[in-house]
Parts: sequence; C-alpha cells; structure tokens
Amino acid sequence: MNILLAVLTSAIAVGGTLIGSWSTYLFQRRTAERAEAVNREERLRQERLAAFSTYAAAVTELKRGLITLWFRRRRALRDQDTREELQAAQLDSDRLGAAAEAAAFRLRLVADDPGLRPLMTAISTHLGAISHAADRQAVIAIEARFEEAVTAFIDAAAARVQ
Repeated sequence: MNILLAVLTSAIAVGGTLIGSWSTYLFQRRTAERAEAVNREERLRQERLAAFSTYAAAVTELKRGLITLWFRRRRALRDQDTREELQAAQLDSDRLGAAAEAAAFRLRLVADDPGLRPLMTAISTHLGAISHAADRQAVIAIEARFEEAVTAFIDAAAARVQ
C-alpha cells in the first residue's frame, strides 16, 4: 500500500509539474505574440511616419526646383541666363520630380489611404500650375496654395500616425 501511495504521489507531482510547465508555455507564447503584434504595429507606424515626411519633403523640394526653373526660363527669354543654367534647372526639376514620384509610390505602399489621395492630388495640381504661372505674383499665389495643401496633408497624416 505504501508503494501504491508513493507511486500515486509521484504521478500527481509529475502531472502537476507538466500542467504547470504547459500553462507557463501557453502564457509566455501569448505574451510573445502580443509583444510581436505591438512591435509590428509600431514598425508600421514608423514606416508610415517616414513615408509621410519623405513625401512632404520631396514635394517641397520639387516646388523649389520648379520655381527655380520658372525663373530661369524667364531670364533665358531675356537672355540673362545661359542655356546651360536653364538645362541644369530642367535636369534638377526632373530629378526632384522623380524623387517626389518615388516618395508618392512608397507612401501608397505603406499607407494607402483614400482620404489622403485628394490631398496629394491638390499638391500635384499646385506643382503643375507653377510652370504655367504668368508672372511672379502668380507664382507667389500658387506657392501659398501649395503650402496650404501641404499643411492639410501633414495634418491629415499626423492624425493617422498617432
């Protein structure tokens, strides 16, 4: 009878140990899964934040390049700029345009949000209007509307990464 009691006690002890180990494993696994989900969300938030800021910086640089090109074209018409300077401004604008387009593609990949598309379209519209500006006052007015559109974009983007 003592042997049976010893075996039963040992079996209960082993069973308790196994149940304790199994429950610890399950709790640790759940904790690790939750931590991974939080890390994944934080990485996505960081990616979105980087994409938003990269896009805003790229379109702002493109605006600068387009305004420079606009002034160089006006000076070239009055023979105040050399052809090389005009070509350099054109190449710079093309490079900046490609960078802005790449930033927009990346933004759509990591944060494709239908609510941001009209804001991005407004930014593009103002950028496109720069080359058609009739005079310096028109460029200044377009630049002001561009800045308003970028501010609206940044405000909307900030709400999405908080």
